[in-house]
Amino acid sequence: MKRVRAIGRLLRLAGHIFWALYLLLYRFPKLGAPERERIVRAWTQQALAIMGVRLQVLCEPPSAGPLLVICNHISWLDILIINASQPCRFISKAEVRRWPVLGTLVERAGTLFIERQKRSDALRVAQQASAALRAGDLVALFPEGTTGDGQGILPFHASLLQAAVDADCPILPVAVVYLHGHGQALLGEAARHEAPVYCGNTNLFASVWRIVCARDLQATLHWGEPDAAQGRDRRAWAESLRTEIGRLADQPLLPRTGEPPRWKKTPDRPDQKTA
Repeated sequence: MKRVRAIGRLLRLAGHIFWALYLLLYRFPKLGAPERERIVRAWTQQALAIMGVRLQVLCEPPSAGPLLVICNHISWLDILIINASQPCRFISKAEVRRWPVLGTLVERAGTLFIERQKRSDALRVAQQASAALRAGDLVALFPEGTTGDGQGILPFHASLLQAAVDADCPILPVAVVYLHGHGQALLGEAARHEAPVYCGNTNLFASVWRIVCARDLQATLHWGEPDAAQGRDRRAWAESLRTEIGRLADQPLLPRTGEPPRWKKTPDRPDQKTA
């Protein structure tokens, strides 16, 4: 029965993806920014529902830019989780552009691609992101630079934070956590869910299959508050934001070489809102 349900979810998801291609190719060019945002939010919420993912949103998402949104990174699913709450333009690794069908989707959605093997490419992408921020966009990135296993917050790469420095705009931290639950599970109490973890040798199809097979997968998205540079350099700013994301996720900061793990607990639980 579990296998039949998973196959049904996959078939519905495939149809939903091709519907997105139609929207991006034929509807988006005729629409303004508010209509595009509404469609992206609705499409991603429906995609999560098809896969059986329950979304819980803590605190209010931003309503408009310019803001650079940064988040911890566990899975390709993180992008859908954020867009279901508040659509953003993402900075993504260039390999995503070559994914069948999905690469076309993310490119048409305005994603900025970075060649991670080329250190000089960070400057180009930071300039593009800065221009988008000056235009009033919400731009999102994952400063860990890779996916983790969801057990803590990896060290941040600070280079792309230059976009916020150049655009003179704040950075908004947000944390994503995957739990066993049905939309009301609490951070720090519910067990962490392994299904969405996308690291190591896992391929995309295997990751999607694990997610559609899961029965009690909850994604909790915890929004923070905008944080201005206040004279800090990129590295100091990045470390302060990493500490805040650790607090929002109720997870430790994973150590650099020679450092012990550090914990930042959330002192007070915010009101919960289930999307």
